[in-house]
Amino acid sequence: MIIKVFSQIGLFFLYILSFVPFAVLYFFSNLMYFLVYYVIRYRKKVVRENLRKSFPEKDAETLLNIEKKFFRYFTDLMFEVVKLKSLSENELRKRVKFNGLEQLEKHFSQSQSVLACMGHYGNWEMLILGLGLKISGKTYIIYKPLNSHTFEEWFKKLRNRFGNLLVPMRQTLRMIIATKDEPTVFCFGSDQSPLRGEVQYTLQFLNQPTAVLMGLEKIAIQTNKPVYYFDLKRVKRGFYEVDVLPLCLDPKETKNHEITDLFFEFLNTTIQREPSYWLWSHKRWKLNN
Repeated sequence: MIIKVFSQIGLFFLYILSFVPFAVLYFFSNLMYFLVYYVIRYRKKVVRENLRKSFPEKDAETLLNIEKKFFRYFTDLMFEVVKLKSLSENELRKRVKFNGLEQLEKHFSQSQSVLACMGHYGNWEMLILGLGLKISGKTYIIYKPLNSHTFEEWFKKLRNRFGNLLVPMRQTLRMIIATKDEPTVFCFGSDQSPLRGEVQYTLQFLNQPTAVLMGLEKIAIQTNKPVYYFDLKRVKRGFYEVDVLPLCLDPKETKNHEITDLFFEFLNTTIQREPSYWLWSHKRWKLNN
């Protein structure tokens, strides 16, 4: 009960903070970077190890630069996500630009649905929130429920502010079937780790054997819905651009693991272009230990 009360108080202050202008939030972010990186040293060993194993060809100085740039962006990301709680529709439209949405609209005009996939790269929360404003079809977000009910509800309210709908991971296929006659896009964050007892496929990603989720591929093949990849780029602080790229337009014609392999090839290209914006603090390869 006490923990819940303190959580509610904390969320109230985050809500108030969301009304602070971006310029002030980025000033706080600069201070937070110093605290997180030099004082708390939050998951510094995890980030350093992930980078070292992912880029064995890079020298120590280059890796250190990526590491510091990641932590600088990580604190920006925290404040940007808080800001989304009160960000206006007009401001959000300005901050996320999409290229290629006409491909999705072509499917929607025929009452067809599509699947979209992306990694935890850049401000994926802003991407998904902005997507709902830019397309005529309904946007469904596939998510893994959080352990904290309080923060779970906070993120739900944030993510569905402009009409997006949330679907727990294990209910994805049921919801896709229930909306089969509607123009929809189901968004998958497909770079998460499976549970240890649920590993079905391992591939080579960023120079390491990587256990991956197969949900996107299984659903794509079962429904034969076209799959698009959202390639996110950070233009500058608080501004992003997304290229909508066809990943697989006829899933039933693919070979086993082909869609999953393609997703990680696309994601690898995104990360190699600018490594600092992927979530390196996540223990992505914990199943390797």
